[in-house]
Amino acid sequence: MNEDKLDFLLRHNRQIRVIGFDDAPFVRHTTKAVAVAGVVCALTRFEGMLWGKIEADGWDSTEQLTQMLLTSKFHPQLHLVLLDGIGMGGLNLIDLPLLAQQSQLPCVAVMRKFPKLEKMKGAISLLPDPERRLQLLGKAGEIYTYPPFYFQVCGLSAELTVRILQRLTDRGNVPEALRLAHLIASAVINGESGNRA
Repeated sequence: MNEDKLDFLLRHNRQIRVIGFDDAPFVRHTTKAVAVAGVVCALTRFEGMLWGKIEADGWDSTEQLTQMLLTSKFHPQLHLVLLDGIGMGGLNLIDLPLLAQQSQLPCVAVMRKFPKLEKMKGAISLLPDPERRLQLLGKAGEIYTYPPFYFQVCGLSAELTVRILQRLTDRGNVPEALRLAHLIASAVINGESGNRA
């Protein structure tokens, strides 16, 4: 259903509304909650924003993002969820299939470069319940490489995802909703936006 609808919107040059989630900068090994910005864009045009919190290296990212989405006035208009990778607040890993199922939207975890999985697994081994975190890592599925895009996707084919990401990206290799979420989250926490947008 989503695949056909998004393919139709692309082919007929219609608006595709997405939300991009990125976490704010935070101090490692903290017990403070980590802020998360969700930016809504129609293609590359800013339309709205959500703001929430998750635990650093915790377990609530999927639940909190689902809650933010389902209680938002934007949810009925959205076609796609974009994530800045599947780890937020450090290694608070998102259950990508569950987020897609509960939000009833395709979900794409976008990465700036191919992840160093061994390094990530090493960091996971130092945290509580590493097996459960590794399971979540595996559930996110194959990492697709279509330079400049690297992503995992649930609810769409990789080929259609690439075409959509191209339309959602204004400059560089990051969809605009994610780029703005990163800039805004950095500015709110640090007083100015970061340089990795």
